[in-house]
This record gives sequence, C-alpha cells and structure tokens, in this order.
Amino acid sequence: MFRETIQKVVDRVEGGLAGVLMGFDGISVEAYIHPRAATDINTVGMEFAHVLTQIRRAAEMLEVGDIDELNVKTQGLAVVIRVVNEEYFIACVLEPTANIGKARYLLRVALPAITAEL
Repeated sequence: MFRETIQKVVDRVEGGLAGVLMGFDGISVEAYIHPRAATDINTVGMEFAHVLTQIRRAAEMLEVGDIDELNVKTQGLAVVIRVVNEEYFIACVLEPTANIGKARYLLRVALPAITAEL
C-alpha cells in the first residue's frame, strides 16, 4: 500500500523523481524511484531525517508547535517533506523545475491513507 501511494504522488507531479516513507531514525519503510531518476532516495531521506530532528528540537525550544512540512529547493533538486506522525515522514524528490505546490498538495492528500496503514 505504501509503495502505491508514494508512486502515485511521484508520478502525478511532472518532474517527480522519487519518494520515501521513512522513520526519523533514518530507516526507510518504503520507497519508489522513477526510472529516469538518478537520485538515491534512501540517502536523501537519511540526511533529511537528521535535519528534521534538529528542526523539531528547535521548534520545541521556541515553543512554536510541531513541524508539519519542510521544503528545500536547490539547483539540482527539490524536496518536499510532510511529517506523518512523531515517528515517520514522507518525502518527495523532484526536479528543481517541478511544480512544488502540486507535490505539497498530493502529499497532504495522501497523508490520511498512509496514516491509516501505519
């Protein structure tokens, strides 16, 4: 179920490269990589798991509430991350010219299905 949901998100965004459901510990639950992608989604996910952990700590210290989403855009790729719960997040890796707004929407819409399966 997770793979199909992740694949739908990635494939519905023009420029979608990969997606992963991952724990904050950096362990991948499920991933999908589009055939044209040269991205190692597990490495991307592991690195961002560490970043998200640091951001969560900062948000706690500042007492601003839980983190829901993180978007990072570089010259080589864009990453949209949506927090599922205290243990997991889902990330979508895109080409830098892809429609980030559509990826954000699709991840938000996919969240209830993923949460139900966990």
